Amino acid sequence: MNKRIFLILFTVILISVFVGCGKITEHTSSKKVQSPTSTASKSVETNKSTSVDEAEKTTSESVVSPSVPATSTPTITSVNGDFDYSKYTLIVVDGGVMSGYRKPNVRVDVGFGDREYWAFTNEYGQLIRVEAKNITLQNPNTEHVLSSGRYYSDEANVPGTESPTLDKGHVIADSLGGVSNAYNITPQDSILNRHGDQAYMEKVIRDAGGCTDFVAVIQYPNTQTQIPNHYKFTYKIQGRSITDEFDNVNPDEVNKNLGKTTGTSSTPPKTDNVPANETVSSDEDVSKVDTNHNGSVTIAEAKAAGFKMPITRDSWLYKYMDDRDGDGLVGE
Repeated sequence: MNKRIFLILFTVILISVFVGCGKITEHTSSKKVQSPTSTASKSVETNKSTSVDEAEKTTSESVVSPSVPATSTPTITSVNGDFDYSKYTLIVVDGGVMSGYRKPNVRVDVGFGDREYWAFTNEYGQLIRVEAKNITLQNPNTEHVLSSGRYYSDEANVPGTESPTLDKGHVIADSLGGVSNAYNITPQDSILNRHGDQAYMEKVIRDAGGCTDFVAVIQYPNTQTQIPNHYKFTYKIQGRSITDEFDNVNPDEVNKNLGKTTGTSSTPPKTDNVPANETVSSDEDVSKVDTNHNGSVTIAEAKAAGFKMPITRDSWLYKYMDDRDGDGLVGE
């Protein structure tokens, strides 16, 4: 009898042990650990469900949270104390992103490498300002530069650049250390960008070896377009302030129209035999323009002294300058 009871008790204990193990096994198998592969698959599916621009926004932009320590959050050295920097959220965007989308009310560093060139957008996503305390020229000996002279093979597809007459125009050129994402690109008249005031301004800065206190202010005709109608650039070369201001139009057409207009031309009349595009000089003292005193005057020096380009053959300053193509114009 005792032996039978013992066998029954032993059987009950064995059954209990097996049931407990089964429950443990079942509980453990219900916890599925998500593998890196499944995570990646989910990310791919998410991107597939968005447009190209949305995908680029997701993968190429990041917001710097206010909780990030101050030492790791870039700060802006103010170029203009009148500008309210506090209303713009700092985000990071890769310099080669081709998306034309811009987030509203943000600031982005558009300087290649260690440069700090700051771009700002308004509430409509329009690029309204780009500034840099110091413009540092591109250095192909120390930086990765393509054979084309650019950092990237293409520029951002900002709405409007699909027009055959508008370039993907850099606000700060590759040669001056600017990147190619949408925060440094505007649709700009191709003649203006390649041969007009924009190209000339970039050449002046290159010839001077860089500049300081660079500010570009960009205006638009309305809140719906991403095509500017006016640019204003201010910067300093050798401590002298320079302002370049022009509309986003074909300069050849403007010059043509000015030539046909009488009495209402925006070109000031000549004064005391001084060409209309020059600042009046009372003593024609070249030493005031030739700042390095080497006997010749560069375009950068002339512009820093207040002269507007081109310098024509009938200008007293012309003989001190290098007219390489011999057409009677310097800085055209």
